[in-house]
Amino acid sequence: MVDVRQAVLQAVQTLESEGVESPRLEAELLLAHAAGTNRAWVLAHPERPLTPKELTRFRDLAARRARREPLAYITGRREFFGLDLAVDPRVLIPRPETELLVERALDLARRLSGPALVADVGAGSGAIAVALAVHLPDATVYALDETPGPLAVTSENARRHGVADRVLCLQGDLLTPLPEVVHLVCANLPYVGSEEWGALAPEIREYEPRAALDGGPGGLEVIRRLLATAGPHLRPGGAVLLEIGAEQGAAARALAGEHFPGARVEVHQDYAGLDRLVVVQT
Repeated sequence: MVDVRQAVLQAVQTLESEGVESPRLEAELLLAHAAGTNRAWVLAHPERPLTPKELTRFRDLAARRARREPLAYITGRREFFGLDLAVDPRVLIPRPETELLVERALDLARRLSGPALVADVGAGSGAIAVALAVHLPDATVYALDETPGPLAVTSENARRHGVADRVLCLQGDLLTPLPEVVHLVCANLPYVGSEEWGALAPEIREYEPRAALDGGPGGLEVIRRLLATAGPHLRPGGAVLLEIGAEQGAAARALAGEHFPGARVEVHQDYAGLDRLVVVQT
């Protein structure tokens, strides 16, 4: 019989040889998933023999990861802002840096005199929309996406966290389906430059939806379109919050100033000190 320790070590060697970062951590998480438990259990039971079914399932999962399929797609989940979210290849995997946008949006929403109305453009998994709805109990959040697949994932996550009645999914281009003006427009739109695509990690380039990442030459084409059309959808004193690439701060600030003359435009850095968020306050 193969025990937990042996199975993990075998998988670590395989993942390491294929260039997977943090191979031990990922092997432990995959084994936990295969055994229907958690990583703490894996660490606490190194000598526990795996059943043939568990071992077969684990080796299948490890083989998928060795082919550089993202861990989140294999397990079907990702944590974001303290929430356990369902994810699949129809949506971009939520990143920790997007939590900065949620933190800033919560700060602005809590300054309002009444319930917030929010639009999450390009909702994907619903990470932003669901996190805002969970932490703003009176808010209404419109989750907007151009295709039905991501909106199905958003709906699932909204139901999972008890906010389906306040996360309203609408299909259409950018802000086109929005039925009313809102206080906040939040968006993690594609911002990877097309010319950068070939240099991305295989997990991103080969598995994540390109439409959610590729922002055209220079990376700002979709962001430019949103800024050009957002004004009429904002209430007086409203704000637009946009995630951007680490080298796009100056260009995104200039775009915001062009479409919102007189507005207060700020570029915020993430915890690594990189430009990550543009906030336009009208």
